Amino acid sequence: MGQTLFAKVWAAHAVRTLATGRTQIFVALHLVHEVTSSQAFEMLAARGAGVAFPDRTIATVDHVVPTLPPIVRPLPDAAAEAMVAALERNCGQHAVRCFGLGDPRQGIVHVIGPELGLTRPGMTIACGDSHTSTHGAFGALAFGIGTSQVRDVLASQCLALDPLRVRCVRFTGGVQAGVTAKDLVLAMIGRLGVNGGVGFAYEYAGEAVDAMDMEQRMTLCNMAIEGGARIGYVNPDDTTFRYLEGRPFAPSGKAFEAACAAWRASGSDPDAVFDDEVAIDAAAVEPMVTWGTSPGQVIPVTARIPAPATSEERDALQFMGLEAGGAMAGTPIDVAFIGSCTNGRLSDLREASRVVQGRRVHRRVRALVVPGSASVRAAAEREGLDRVFVEAGFEWRAPGCSMCLAMNADRLWGQERCAASSNRNFKGRQGSPTGRTMLMSAGMVAAAAVAGEIRDVREFIPAAVRS
Repeated sequence: MGQTLFAKVWAAHAVRTLATGRTQIFVALHLVHEVTSSQAFEMLAARGAGVAFPDRTIATVDHVVPTLPPIVRPLPDAAAEAMVAALERNCGQHAVRCFGLGDPRQGIVHVIGPELGLTRPGMTIACGDSHTSTHGAFGALAFGIGTSQVRDVLASQCLALDPLRVRCVRFTGGVQAGVTAKDLVLAMIGRLGVNGGVGFAYEYAGEAVDAMDMEQRMTLCNMAIEGGARIGYVNPDDTTFRYLEGRPFAPSGKAFEAACAAWRASGSDPDAVFDDEVAIDAAAVEPMVTWGTSPGQVIPVTARIPAPATSEERDALQFMGLEAGGAMAGTPIDVAFIGSCTNGRLSDLREASRVVQGRRVHRRVRALVVPGSASVRAAAEREGLDRVFVEAGFEWRAPGCSMCLAMNADRLWGQERCAASSNRNFKGRQGSPTGRTMLMSAGMVAAAAVAGEIRDVREFIPAAVRS
């Protein structure tokens, strides 16, 4: 019987089975940022402990950093400055590499890991952030951890974890023009539910996944956590290897060739048996939009808002100011946000720029583009994407998590409704307790920004592209 990638990578990093039945897992790469690390370092200091493998920990700043240039130190927000300064101090003390403000490698932790070649197939990767599942796009087992677990990894490079079951989610067929990985993963969550993946790792497969570039696969894996799964991954293939070749921290020369052979072998065997399998017709998926306060409350942009079946859904409709039976298309927005570890990469900015090219942001809409990293920002500027956005009326920002979770000045006010390319639409997620978030692809956000309302992005795609 063949093995899954999950089983292979888990076994390769298993130190021992504990008396509790949990597995002590060695963590190949530990990513840290300014929000969940300071207390972990304090706990180390209280025990007189150091960092066991400083070369396996990489730090950056992303959650609280301002994105409106110019960015100067000390930061205007005293709490943010304290967190950034603490990370810099702790990394210096423990010889941990840190990509701080002003470093061309700085950015959202789940964007810089892949683009620097730190994220590689066959790894175990941990970070004090739930969307660490993003790195599974490379055939890694990547999972978010809490602050006490950050401490444990710093001190021992190990974690005690429960084994997971593996569900294979196959996206069969091709996708329509205007449909992205964001739409596929929202459709999956809508079908399986936000708790459907509890206790599972999701292996994504099928023709639609095979055809995706790495940035789309990262989006797919990024939101596995919104579906309840601890891990989401894609088997490594030639697309993976082409992306990694030449990256700063990836192997090079003959070492890269040898690594590719090992990486390919780490994938699931053709006869691997899964604990569960689900098939989703990718060709039937349309551009998706959330209507409620959970990523699972989602429908195609062409659909009508469903009648609530539970008190939770009734509360969500009331909070969102929407009516059952109403059309999703035409719902007005106040804010448009393009960015986050879900959709803040170069391909996302290209997708959105094609929609806004030659158009103007609606006079009622406040629109922001926040690149996922300094590298993404620089690449976009080399292509002139910044000019496209600015001429259309968007604000062109510096990299950071920004309005995804509003731990800086980028936030909603009052009952503003936001079309967002990020990953969560919980109440208060974007800074205002009464702010309303609607999740969609970067292209859909761009369409909403220029229309002033939710619109089908396919209306903005030239007929030649659609055909």
